[in-house]
Amino acid sequence: MLSIIIINYKNPPLLRLCLKSFLMTLQLNFSKEIIVIDISSTIETRNVISEFPEARAICFKENIGYTKGVNEGIKNSNGDAVLILNSDIIPLKNSIENMYEYLSRNNDVGIVGPQLLNFDGTPQVSFFRLPSPWTLIYRRTFLGRLPAGKNHLDNFTMKNIDHSKLHPTDWLMGSAFMVNRKAIDKVGPMDENMFLYMSDVDWPRRFWENGYRVLYYPDSKLYHYHKRDSKGRFGILDILIKKESRWHIIDAIRYFKKHGISTRLARASGEARAKSFSA
Repeated sequence: MLSIIIINYKNPPLLRLCLKSFLMTLQLNFSKEIIVIDISSTIETRNVISEFPEARAICFKENIGYTKGVNEGIKNSNGDAVLILNSDIIPLKNSIENMYEYLSRNNDVGIVGPQLLNFDGTPQVSFFRLPSPWTLIYRRTFLGRLPAGKNHLDNFTMKNIDHSKLHPTDWLMGSAFMVNRKAIDKVGPMDENMFLYMSDVDWPRRFWENGYRVLYYPDSKLYHYHKRDSKGRFGILDILIKKESRWHIIDAIRYFKKHGISTRLARASGEARAKSFSA
């Protein structure tokens, strides 16, 4: 069975569209449970969830953050695999089943992420190499437009990788990915020291370190209404204006304090350990 965990934060219209699209596209005989983690819950979002008897709601009055929301969903789910996604996701037909089947057939894979699409059908950047402090600087300042910054960001976003092919990656955008339950039991939950950001960087890194592969899987395609809440119009000054920007910086500091500033991931040794799962 697949546990579908939807993280919702004050977005009733997109949540309704998300739930409706999942129930329309999933095969009727596909074994699943749907859990909505409703953060800063309101009567509007609870009314939306009540329209879908197939969905179960876990509501929090306060803003507990993305990371704790994911962990609460996992603790209250029963599937052998867990699909974690935000409420701004719409699946294409068979995409969820394809991803679940692939994960079920490859027990050395801990996390698999779909191809995320804009609503015009163009692919989004959704898989990455590990960041360094320079990554944040280049993404938030004019330095990212200079040759050194552009080269750094092209490497970070794996620009040279073919988006149409299966590929290992350091980490995947937290908007949508599927996780092996047995791998979660070994690796542990997301690190709640990171409130909203960077936990989706830290977690895949730990999967690699524990011998599980993390893969971008383009045979699964999901539409994503992508909005970078942490980035505004004022570059580094966004920290003074937007609370999301401050959360991003704080979570990044906590991530680098935990892992250091090296972007080297021991993927080769992780790949070697992963072979033992398939032997």
